[in-house]
Amino acid sequence: MFSLFRIEISRFFSSITGYVVILVFLLVNSLYMWIFPGEFNILDAGYATLDTLFIISPWVFLFLIPAITMKMFADEKKAGTMDLLLTRPLTDMQIVLAKYLAALLVAVFSLLPCLIYFLSVYILGSPPGNIDTGATWGSFTGLLLLAAAYTGIGIFSSSLTDNIIVAFIISVSVSFLFFIGFDYLGYINVLGRAGTFILSLGINEHYKSVSRGVIYLKDVIYFISLISVFLLFTKTVLSKRRW
Repeated sequence: MFSLFRIEISRFFSSITGYVVILVFLLVNSLYMWIFPGEFNILDAGYATLDTLFIISPWVFLFLIPAITMKMFADEKKAGTMDLLLTRPLTDMQIVLAKYLAALLVAVFSLLPCLIYFLSVYILGSPPGNIDTGATWGSFTGLLLLAAAYTGIGIFSSSLTDNIIVAFIISVSVSFLFFIGFDYLGYINVLGRAGTFILSLGINEHYKSVSRGVIYLKDVIYFISLISVFLLFTKTVLSKRRW
């Protein structure tokens, strides 16, 4: 499993893909946080906060993570190497986990430079250090969990097809549904109490909860459950190819 994990990582960083993903993520966030004027600009707002990063990043990840995961299985199928991969002395779940962790690590690499943003705001605060560190680290944790959920959805989407464009579209659509789609459904007045339950199915509800700086067990269980479900779905798709 570890050898497959290393192969997948090397694929990302032996080509331009991994670097482009990280660069685009940092560039988009930097432009909104420091360059473009408006409510998202930290210097214009005058507050020592990284709220802009945690508002913009889920939307950036909504497209970047599917771009990372779309090739994971779709390319294997298109190149005809999927059957060869399945003959390796690995279980289906080990194959899924190796590809999942490799894709997630690329997303984590894109988050690490964001610590520079934290240091910048920390220093620019008046007085220096005037930033809600608890909420900030909670938001970073929420963003990591959100990226992990998107990656699980993306891996599953890639296993459904041999076309990377189709895999990308499926991944973006399903991720959008879980991130904001359930919010729209939950706020429909006629649903009554059912609306609250529908809201709890969405990623955004739990992401906002974690971002407040207090990590509740129910939120962690939600993300772990969501990731596990999509990884199990992916394993099921792979298992069908062995029959």
